[in-house]
Amino acid sequence: MKNLIVACALLFAAVFQVQAQDKKPPASPKITAESPDKNITVVYGQPSKKGRVIFGADGSNSLEKYGKVWRTGANNATEVTFKNDVMFGGKMVKAGTYTLFTIPGEKEWSVILNSTLGQWGAYEYEKTKATDVASVKVPVSSTKTPIEKLTITPSNSSITIAWDNVTVSVPVMKHGS
Repeated sequence: MKNLIVACALLFAAVFQVQAQDKKPPASPKITAESPDKNITVVYGQPSKKGRVIFGADGSNSLEKYGKVWRTGANNATEVTFKNDVMFGGKMVKAGTYTLFTIPGEKEWSVILNSTLGQWGAYEYEKTKATDVASVKVPVSSTKTPIEKLTITPSNSSITIAWDNVTVSVPVMKHGS
């Protein structure tokens, strides 16, 4: 009986140790960012550059290719919630939650809002693109210093996406403002 108790205690300790090791932070943590007026909330997985080339032409060793749909984050596709109707890059968008996709380019990006939620990555985008509610083109700005972690920043008047040496910004205004 004593041996059984010792064996159970050792088994419990081993399971507890394995579970404790599984608690390390994820490589791309889930980030929630809100605009100061709390009208816009963005939830995204935040990958790091880690010395990689992030954006580049097809055939390059870049992580994301120009002209290809990107989930704009890591893991689950990024979701944007508007508490009020907005003008998103000049296009009317109803209050609600949308999946955010982008198509990076060297000089401009397409930024897309899609009404199909719960997507993993952009793998199913071709099947869901009929549910796009807005697509806008925005110019690329270069940064002098590379940005290590993907950062999506909603403000009261825009959503800015910055990573590596690239920044793009979509104007967002409450409808009727």
